[in-house]
Amino acid sequence: MKAHHPRRVLTAAALVGLTALVATGCGSAPDNVGGQNSKAAKAESAADLGGMEKLVAAAEKEGKLNVYALAPDWANYGEMIAAFEKKYAIEVNNEDPGGSSQGALNAAAKRKGQARAVDALDLGASYMQDAKKQGLLAPYRVAGWDGIPDTQKQPDASFMNNYGGYISIGCDAKAVKNCPETFKDLLKPEYRNKVALNGDPTESSSALAAVVAASLASGGSLDDAQPGLDFFQELKKKGNFVPAKSTLATIQQGETPISIDWDYLNLGYGEKLKPKGVDWQVAVPADGLYSRYYNQGVNKHAPHPAAARLWLEFVYSPEGQNIWLKGFSRPALLDAMKEDGTADKAALAAIPEVDGVPEEPTVEQEAKAKETVVQGWGKAVS
Repeated sequence: MKAHHPRRVLTAAALVGLTALVATGCGSAPDNVGGQNSKAAKAESAADLGGMEKLVAAAEKEGKLNVYALAPDWANYGEMIAAFEKKYAIEVNNEDPGGSSQGALNAAAKRKGQARAVDALDLGASYMQDAKKQGLLAPYRVAGWDGIPDTQKQPDASFMNNYGGYISIGCDAKAVKNCPETFKDLLKPEYRNKVALNGDPTESSSALAAVVAASLASGGSLDDAQPGLDFFQELKKKGNFVPAKSTLATIQQGETPISIDWDYLNLGYGEKLKPKGVDWQVAVPADGLYSRYYNQGVNKHAPHPAAARLWLEFVYSPEGQNIWLKGFSRPALLDAMKEDGTADKAALAAIPEVDGVPEEPTVEQEAKAKETVVQGWGKAVS
C-alpha cells in the first residue's frame, strides 16, 4: 500500500531561504565574517584581549571550535578534546577524525568565510609550511611560549611544535612468529602480505615519515628520500607491502599485523589491544632512527577565533601537555615541565627509552622529502 503524503507548500519565507542557499552555493555554509573581524581574530596573545579570563569569556561566547582529522586514539586526542569541553563551555566539532594532514589543509584553504572552516590546525611540518605559504596562519604566542625551545617554534609565531615521537614498527606477536625490529628485517619473505603504513604518504605526515625513515635505513639522508621510495618498491615487489591503511581496527582484525607508524600510536594501540588478546609489540628501528613533531597553528580565517586561541592555550598548558604524555608522545614543553616539576611522572616513566640520536629534519628538508614522495610514490608501489 502506498502512503499518502500531504502536499508541501513553499511559503514566501521558504522561497527566500532557498534563494539564499542557491546564492551561497549548494551544500556550503553561510558566510561568517563576524568572527574574523572580531578583536580576537587580531590577538597575538591572550594579553591582547586583556588576559586569559577575557579570552575564555570570548571563546565561550563563540561556543564552538572546529578541528579536523583528530583521531581519538591519536596521541590521546580523545582525552584532549573531552577535557577541553569539560573545562570550557565550548563544543568541539571534530570533522573526519580519520582524515589526513592534506585533508585538514584543504578544509582550511577552501572554506574561507564559512562557519564550518577549521579554527585550529594540527599538521606535519611540511603541511604547516604549505599553510603558511598560502597565508592561512595567524600568529599567536601561548602563555608557555618561552618554554618551547627556539628550534621548535617559528619566530613569527605562525606555528610551533606540539607533540612528537619516533617512527616505529608495531607487530602482532601472536600472528607473527618473529617480529621485525629493523627496516632490513621487513624485506624478509616471512613478512609477506603483512607490512602496512598509516595512510598514503602523499597525504599523510606519518606515512611520509615512514618513507623518510626507510630512506635513512637504505643509504639515503634527510636531503634524499628516493632510497625510501626504492625500499617500498622492493617491499611491494617481494609481496610484503599491504596497501591497506593501518588502524586500530585493521590491526585487531588481522589485516595489518605489522605497521610502520609513530611510536606513540603503536604504544597506544598496544595498550588498547591487550585486553582484546592482541600482543602488540613495538620496536624503534635502529637503522632508521627518525623523529618528528606535529605542529599547532591558528587558522587566520577561523570562524571562532577566540576558541581557536583558547584551544592552543589549553593544549600548551601543563594539563594539555600531560595529556600528550599520557598518550605516549613527547610534548614540546616537556623539558620545561621536567624542570618546573609539572610533568606527570607516571606518564613519563611509561614512555620507553630510545637508544641513539635520531635524525630530525628541518621544515625545508621535510618539504623537499614530501615533494619527492608525492612525485614518486605511485610509481614505486604500482
